[in-house]
Amino acid sequence: MSSTDFSSQNGAGGPPYANGPSQNPVALQPPGPGYMAHQTPYNPMQAKGPMPPGPGLYNSGPYQPIPPASSNQALPGQPMLKRPPMGPQHSMTPPQSASPNPGSRIPPAHATPPPVSANNYQHAPAWQYGGTPPMGAPPSMGAPPPMAMPPLRPVGNHMTSSPSLATPQASSAEYRATPPVFHNAMQPLCPPTSLQGYTQQGHMPTPGNGAQVPNSFDHLEMGPKMAGPLPPQQPGPPTRHMGLSYPSLPPGYQNTSAPPNAATMQHPVQPSTQPYSHPQPYQQPSAGPAQLSPSLSGLSLQSQTPEALRVVNLLQERNLLPLGPVTPPTPCLPQDLQKINCHPEVFRSTLTSIPQTQSLLNKAKLPLGLLLHPFKDLSQLPVVTSSTIVRCRSCRTYINPFVTFLDQRRWKCNLCYRVNDVPEEFMYNPVSRSYGEPHKRPEVQNATLEFIAPSEYMLRPPQPAVYLIVLDVSHNAVETGYLDVVCQSLLENINALPGDSRTKIGFITFDSTIHFYNLQEGLSQPQMLIVSDIEDIFLPTPDSLLVNLNECKELVQDLLRSLPQMFGKTMETQCALGPALQAAFKLLSSTGGRVSVFQTQLPSLGVGALKSREDPNQRASAKDIQHLSPATDFYKKLALDCSGQQVAVDLFLLSSQYCDLASLGCISRYSAGSVYYYPSYHQQHNPAGVECFQKDLKRYLTRKIGFEAVMRIRCSKGLSIHTFHGNFFVRSTDLLSLPNVNPDAGFAVQMSIEENLVDMQSVSFQAALLYTSSKGERRIRVHTMCLPVVNSLSDIFAGADVQAITCLLASMAVDRSVTASLSDARDAMTNASIDSLTSFRTSVLTIQQPGLLAPACLRLFPLYILALLKQKAFRTGTSTRLDDRVYAMCQLKYQPLAYVMLMIHPALYRVDDLTDEGALNVSERTIPQPRVQQLSVEKLSRDGAFLMDAGSVIYLWIGRNCNPKFLTQVLGLPNYAAVPLNMNMLPELDTAESQRTRAFVGWLREQRPFFPILHVIRDESPLKASFLQNMIEDRTESALSYYEFLLHIQQQVSK
Repeated sequence: MSSTDFSSQNGAGGPPYANGPSQNPVALQPPGPGYMAHQTPYNPMQAKGPMPPGPGLYNSGPYQPIPPASSNQALPGQPMLKRPPMGPQHSMTPPQSASPNPGSRIPPAHATPPPVSANNYQHAPAWQYGGTPPMGAPPSMGAPPPMAMPPLRPVGNHMTSSPSLATPQASSAEYRATPPVFHNAMQPLCPPTSLQGYTQQGHMPTPGNGAQVPNSFDHLEMGPKMAGPLPPQQPGPPTRHMGLSYPSLPPGYQNTSAPPNAATMQHPVQPSTQPYSHPQPYQQPSAGPAQLSPSLSGLSLQSQTPEALRVVNLLQERNLLPLGPVTPPTPCLPQDLQKINCHPEVFRSTLTSIPQTQSLLNKAKLPLGLLLHPFKDLSQLPVVTSSTIVRCRSCRTYINPFVTFLDQRRWKCNLCYRVNDVPEEFMYNPVSRSYGEPHKRPEVQNATLEFIAPSEYMLRPPQPAVYLIVLDVSHNAVETGYLDVVCQSLLENINALPGDSRTKIGFITFDSTIHFYNLQEGLSQPQMLIVSDIEDIFLPTPDSLLVNLNECKELVQDLLRSLPQMFGKTMETQCALGPALQAAFKLLSSTGGRVSVFQTQLPSLGVGALKSREDPNQRASAKDIQHLSPATDFYKKLALDCSGQQVAVDLFLLSSQYCDLASLGCISRYSAGSVYYYPSYHQQHNPAGVECFQKDLKRYLTRKIGFEAVMRIRCSKGLSIHTFHGNFFVRSTDLLSLPNVNPDAGFAVQMSIEENLVDMQSVSFQAALLYTSSKGERRIRVHTMCLPVVNSLSDIFAGADVQAITCLLASMAVDRSVTASLSDARDAMTNASIDSLTSFRTSVLTIQQPGLLAPACLRLFPLYILALLKQKAFRTGTSTRLDDRVYAMCQLKYQPLAYVMLMIHPALYRVDDLTDEGALNVSERTIPQPRVQQLSVEKLSRDGAFLMDAGSVIYLWIGRNCNPKFLTQVLGLPNYAAVPLNMNMLPELDTAESQRTRAFVGWLREQRPFFPILHVIRDESPLKASFLQNMIEDRTESALSYYEFLLHIQQQVSK
């Protein structure tokens, strides 16, 4: 696969930097002699090319995988209980080739369903779902070798003055109770050894100016190691036996009538369980497997088929959407473990049952990966203060609920299985104030918790909160009116910026020149300093451009009040964004911090200048889309320099013209920043966009933030991580550099099975985020998840998480679109649904039946794939601006799962007949819970009103014959003709109908951190076309209907 534009070099001869398909700077070495090739993995994202003739559909040819960086040696094991098969043994033979000819299997649109023909659809390139990547791709990233894994730094998520960092939020209403703070004043028996410098592999970008920030963050996360020799290694597999069988899972999809319980009627964003509400104390066994047998007695094999495996004929069952949210499958674990497993909103896997071997995973044709929301706002977050953070002395895993205590003095790591000593301090339980019960400590009772990190986790004193605002003040920018909104929002929220007495702030404005502002204490008013030489940027007064916010607040407020008028009559049309970013980097390189850039046009001067690459005539092209990759590597190189100095850049793009987001977005992608995009922004002409910008900006300025962060994901011996998705820079092998981390950022990783997991009953995954809070504390947030290991395809399918699979495929498809082509990505997504259903039909079903058969847990998979094909990021044949398409791709890679799913498959509700039946009670408000409708015009009624929640936008469609009562009592309008074409608000009327509708819309908005615009539309509204484009199940001129798509899939599966 080509890695063009994802592996551009930082300076001459430097190693490639990557953020996506090829991440690892040390990965591109040829394998050593004698290295044995692994099982060839299923690879649906492989580069397009002719397929070899013969029955082997997924054999892409032998290759030499790169040895993974693994921290765990294989341990000699004893045979353990094998998981009994589900029902009779089935053939594991992979499906035969649909056609010997290469090519695409996605059909063109037809007026009638496509005919079944062996020649119409050839096999398209496949995607890699797991396994070691082929040559040229990054190697697998397992745990580092013992005693050499780089350390994580403390990571912080909540930036409030509360010691628990618990910031309640409406969208996290499921996290209840006040987080306890545990203090343990006992001193460790032996002091930690001094930190050793960690030599990073690969080139670390060094800035041209400013002090070099120490660069041993990798070693920091590893933390101090206890003095003395390692305890003797005890051979054998883990003593905790889990997942011996698959009990009946709660049905994820129901066709029955809605139960009266309102909890089942929540919006998909709401979780299905109470994640962290008072976990029950779980008694760790003090000995081996014999102690565990009673806890596993409830896991006897079920005689009946689990609901997840109930066979559904997709061509016959039309009403597939559940009444309530699509709930993730529950892992088959003992009850006591499942209660304390990590909540799926924070940490979830595409497969909740992990296959024993890569070969078994390949047969399932399902991707294996993890989705994380590591810094999510939580109102229930245990915070532990202790002078000793207990970790495995071999793989550096943090002690967690899934370790095994052999006795009071020894515990076995659940990732590498090394036996460790229990420190004396850990024998005391600060909660119960008792001694001798280490298994009741908070660290062993909570799968998500946060540590206050001791000094051993710091390379330097924690940095202060530093904010630099960079503003485009060219004529085009001033014309949009955005400057007034930004300055007013900063004035209103200046006291709510996360920070402490050390918080610093600075400002830069730019047009054809760069303007700095001297805000030094003692000045009567701010001084503007202009640098006109944009070819050689320098700082005119380095010591007075970043000032203490508390000491110079009046000067800062004066500047914010005067800035809009200062440039009100400018006629300067040029824009030197690149030099302004260079100036920002020089200003923050000595401290680190956050740069907020507001840009309104294509950069036209200095380094980083761009030219328009979009051809408006090609927006609706059915051919491959060009210019999805950056036009220059300037912004990527600068982002890597910023990352090396703990500087993140957030980009706000407010424009009505093409701005080349594919190039500009690199400044945020590789520095762990965020991208905000407001097309057609104008203060007078687009009031709805202005409101959205105001709400987003307030959230952005006041949400918690973590500085100088790093994150590492560890997994059990035998598993490895080979690809990351999100905004970050991979600093070394598997350490993600996050100069800033925010609670709205999501990440995803792809995994493979490097070694057989035959002797394991369960595997674990742990994400550790080390950060500096805005209050100057070093913190470590740790999430741990445990999943069972299974040995049959039926169990793998029963544990498939259809939404997690869809989101991971979307991220993979974005990478494929950039590195190969959009058509390749579309073909691969279609193949993903074909291949998984083919595997289910041939290897799991015992009785072959006509129709398109799917397990109940994957019944929505073809619908979600079709939704992706019609999503703005991947659609063809529909007019789509290039920046809109690129921004949609950014969102798919960066947003957490709950928000991404609404962008992929919106939720449609009928709202003209809302009642209080089955309503939720949230903060003394009654929230109606209407049923989710299918996304088809046939579900609309001219005498009704329908609300569509598409994530970033909400449409309220009014039927031509809508009930007059709804028009008058909700919209305050006398009749249908009075509905304006650009209505964006619901009036506050003193009627029950108005209160119910506004409560429901407000509740939907509270489920996400960004502000979705509301558009009230009727048949004559210009936005009606956008509303109808979200009717995924309907046919369009350029795309199949859902039923036609199912016929196409059936044709391919039946070959």
